[in-house]
Amino acid sequence: MRDKSLEFFKALISAPSPSGYEQPAQDVVREYAAEFADEVRTDVHGNVIAVRNADAPVRVMLAGHVDQIGLMVQHIDDGGMLNIAAIGGHDPKVLIAQRVVVHAARQPIAGVIGRKPIHLLPADERAKEKVEVADLWVDIGAKNKAAAEKLVAIGDPVTFDLQYTPLLQDLIAAPGCDDKVGVFVAMEALRLVPKSRLKCAVHAVATVQEEVGLRGARTSAFGIDPHAGIAIDVTHATDYPGVEPKRTGKVDIRKGPSLARGANINPVLRAILVKAAEARKVPYQNDPAPGGTGTDANAIQISRAGVAAALVSIPNRYMHTPVEVISLSDLENAAKLIAEALTRIDESTDFTPR
Repeated sequence: MRDKSLEFFKALISAPSPSGYEQPAQDVVREYAAEFADEVRTDVHGNVIAVRNADAPVRVMLAGHVDQIGLMVQHIDDGGMLNIAAIGGHDPKVLIAQRVVVHAARQPIAGVIGRKPIHLLPADERAKEKVEVADLWVDIGAKNKAAAEKLVAIGDPVTFDLQYTPLLQDLIAAPGCDDKVGVFVAMEALRLVPKSRLKCAVHAVATVQEEVGLRGARTSAFGIDPHAGIAIDVTHATDYPGVEPKRTGKVDIRKGPSLARGANINPVLRAILVKAAEARKVPYQNDPAPGGTGTDANAIQISRAGVAAALVSIPNRYMHTPVEVISLSDLENAAKLIAEALTRIDESTDFTPR
């Protein structure tokens, strides 16, 4: 991966963006996209839209959601501990003993998520399998409620410690890969597509609030009114212990992005993506999606009178944890694939299934 692109990806990972609080990450997107987009704008919902070739008669939307799961300060108790609520979907067991950051108005504040140690748990609590977010708290070291309230306000967002960790070969681990990888791919595809071969208008969108209901994709798709839309998200990798491919389909890290098939996916647009992958010799995988995909592709497909939708996914291990693992080569291949597909769409393209 070229150095500047990797810097962009690392900056995205390092920028906090819980649903509803995406502005720091969107600043990163705007700065990067301004180098190659004809126009970069932000709508009232907070979606950042980078555009090339806007006057072309056929509009294609690329969408990666910039928001990540997080937590919110719900209450401050008399001892200065912060009670929390979930933003998006969490496995509460994963939260126990994590390092976190409270993104307060003045400055970020380090904290840890506490729980009684096993030595102090009565037998019935030790046997309890279910842990609720309400059972946990964030300890920032404040001596009492008044001290905490000087730094933290109710409603402040909380994220995992936003660390980017290189692993062996081309793998990395970080919180928020879901779905900052999608934002990265959307913007890289926009950058990579050759101007001389671009016959459609491309609107690359860093959407907001996907984790709480696909909201940003819904509003930005309505505003752009695309003829086709490609969502870029993560999908569950199945190449680690305990995952059953017979239930999910088989998707491996390092074997390229996956292309969804199913009711949410327009067959014409998917065929264009497949041909693009074959032409560029980009490896890809098939991802079965018998119903809705639970991604921005859902919202794009049913916008206005309907949009030809597709979903390109990056294999991801340990989704919705602080250690999501992805392959940088999968990111590069996804961007190359989509850039090539964009060159194959023009005003003569008919997305009607036949």
